[in-house]
Amino acid sequence: MMIAALIGALAGAWLQLQQAALWAPWHYAALALAGAAGVAGGWGLHRRHGAPAAAVVVHLLLALAAAALLFGLTGSRAGGHAAQALPAHLEGQDLVLEGRVASLPRRRELGTQFEFVVESAHRQGQPVVVPARVLLSWGTGFVPMGDAAAPSATRAPAAALPVIEPGERWRLPVRLRRPHGQANPHGFDHELWLWQQGVHATGYVRTGRNVSAPQWLESTWRHPVDQARLAVRDAILARVDDGRAAGVLAALVVGDQASIDAADWEVFRLTGVAHLVSVSGLHVTMFAWLAVALVGGLWRQAAGVWPGLLWRWPAPTAGAVGGVALAALYAVFSGGGVPAQRTVLMLAMVVALRLGGRRWPWPVTWLLVMNAVVLLDPWALLQAGFWLSFVAVAVLFATSLPGAGTTGVKQQARAMLRQQAVVTVALAPLTLLFFGQFSLASLVANLLAIPWVTLVVLPLAMLGVLLPVLWDVAAWGVQWLGLWLGWLAAWPWAAVERPALPPLLAWAAILGGVLLVWRLPWSMRAWGLLLLWPALVFTPERPPPGGFEVLVPDVGQGGAVVVRTATHTLLYDTGPVYGPRSDAGHRVLLPLLRGFGERPDAVVVSHGDSDHAGGMQAIAGRFPRAQWWASFDPLDKGVEVPATRCEAGQRWVWDGVPFEVLHPQPEDYRPGADSNALSCVLRIGSGEHTALLTGDISVREENRLALQDPGLRTALLLSAHHGSKTSSGPVWLNTVRPRWIVVQSGYRNRYNHPAPAVTRRYDARGIPWVNSPTCGAATWRSWAPDALTCHRQTHRRYWHHPGATTGVPGLAR
Repeated sequence: MMIAALIGALAGAWLQLQQAALWAPWHYAALALAGAAGVAGGWGLHRRHGAPAAAVVVHLLLALAAAALLFGLTGSRAGGHAAQALPAHLEGQDLVLEGRVASLPRRRELGTQFEFVVESAHRQGQPVVVPARVLLSWGTGFVPMGDAAAPSATRAPAAALPVIEPGERWRLPVRLRRPHGQANPHGFDHELWLWQQGVHATGYVRTGRNVSAPQWLESTWRHPVDQARLAVRDAILARVDDGRAAGVLAALVVGDQASIDAADWEVFRLTGVAHLVSVSGLHVTMFAWLAVALVGGLWRQAAGVWPGLLWRWPAPTAGAVGGVALAALYAVFSGGGVPAQRTVLMLAMVVALRLGGRRWPWPVTWLLVMNAVVLLDPWALLQAGFWLSFVAVAVLFATSLPGAGTTGVKQQARAMLRQQAVVTVALAPLTLLFFGQFSLASLVANLLAIPWVTLVVLPLAMLGVLLPVLWDVAAWGVQWLGLWLGWLAAWPWAAVERPALPPLLAWAAILGGVLLVWRLPWSMRAWGLLLLWPALVFTPERPPPGGFEVLVPDVGQGGAVVVRTATHTLLYDTGPVYGPRSDAGHRVLLPLLRGFGERPDAVVVSHGDSDHAGGMQAIAGRFPRAQWWASFDPLDKGVEVPATRCEAGQRWVWDGVPFEVLHPQPEDYRPGADSNALSCVLRIGSGEHTALLTGDISVREENRLALQDPGLRTALLLSAHHGSKTSSGPVWLNTVRPRWIVVQSGYRNRYNHPAPAVTRRYDARGIPWVNSPTCGAATWRSWAPDALTCHRQTHRRYWHHPGATTGVPGLAR
């Protein structure tokens, strides 16, 4: 009975997270009350009617009632979040906020990012209402996802930035905006991440000659945990000379994963050990085990002075309770992520049951802890770490052998090897589902990495808080581990990548992985292979011969387009640079291409500006066999790839689809030529089923192309220069007569793209158009030229930015 209610509650919370828009608050309140009444009534029916036939009905009613209860509670909580949204009329306005720093600041070479609890807000001296918690950037080291950086005149140089610490109160001149991230298939949902943190506005601190200076007010002790975390993190970074090793130690001790170098994250991803360098359930369990032994030993010593202690609280009981309490403190100190929450709750549940003399079946304990985590954070259900963590625990519970842990060293080593193999196989489908890849090297890597990190590096790192010299020894351990993992990551088959699976195949594959490791006869386990096989051979549907698909990703203020034919893929431009260690290649294009199972056969980079060529290095490193075209020498951008110079007249055909370069002409390549004017213009298709990709050409180049070919037509037009007023001229629009125009620009970008004058030209001609900030990734297909699909519409959830796509006919929603 309890299992049915717990499963129903999880299902109710998950269903609420699928809503595109929130209901009225009273709807959720009524549903929650009805659910609570149903649970109470179902429990009463179960107590009165114990017949098997009646029990089935009661279990079903309980599951439905619990689902209604959690659906209503989650919706009510979501409504509270939504009520804190930044008023639209305050976006981009000059505000003065007074409040305190409320998080561990993320420091970069060019700036600092921190959460800020607002105590008061004013605009032109008048009080205004803003969200209670905002995410602020100070400096240029953090560019909002999908945006260009703020104007340089409003940002302070790195040398002028003060050291920000948790608990400090400041008066800051800022500009805020509603949370807005990029919306792409298989991409990171930045708006969901901010929603989970309770952050309902982002912004930056303004500095400059015409802006009042930020003012430090006082230091407080309102955030002692974050202050302690900052002190420990900075001590580690100052003590350890190797910055990469120091970053890993900071992640292990205080949960600051942002300190880990991007190159190290790539190695950890390829070798399947990323769970070891974040504060996971394994670390919390290890800490709890050490704490139990320490508290039990101290309790026994104290009993020598106060013998009555052992009568009131036996040493095993005191050790268990004290160990869980210390583990909870460590989880809070390290950031309190979902794996840490789950482990602490699981440990607390086990201790409570044993102290009460009860032993519940593991599925009940497991589901109860899942529900507890969901009650704390319903949106954890959408995190990969939530499912990987709980499925791993369930697999270990279900496959553990009776009497395990009571044998010698050799048998324990064999058991550890078996457990690692079981978890690796069982989690492989989930890893493919969430990340599009599975590390074949993970089994070998984890065999050494798990005991090395948990028994050597982690204890030394934690004890270094008391004796800092131990951080040097721990850093040495990290360096040796890095050498081992780097060697494994260089294997040709270190990781296998697969396209994203449809939901039905994904669930079948997960079931197959569990069946393979379950303690069942091998004749039954073989069914697991049958369930896994479709996922391993799945290939996404491709365009038919003679047809092509154009996917315009949401890369912010920049350009990138993916073109797919029946057997080939072309990438046009590689997106912008977002910051010193971030670009569209790594952040957007590689996850998108991996999700679709694509390997570009050719890459065309229209011109050398950083908003179009920013991701070249990432693409070149991942797809070394691709053929390149460009209007500049890639070596000028530090990318060593052989590239053919774009020239009008170049043609080729893929799967019956013609490709032709229309611009620039050979004579356009002259010293001092403007890079925008040299943009490679690519026409794809023929007749009315054509797409034109234009780079950053201006009205001059547009008019020349129109005069050269007055019969030039297109169904899909990529707006030149992101909708700048220097492009999309009347002659050009009257000539090509597009059915659709897609504008790639950043949300609230400083260039005001697309320009109002340009969009008025579109509207005057009745041309439907969409813009990246409101559409997200746009998809158009040559065999259905009248329809265009916006990712923000087809995948909308209630936490997403409320901006609506332009209401135009033919838009698939």
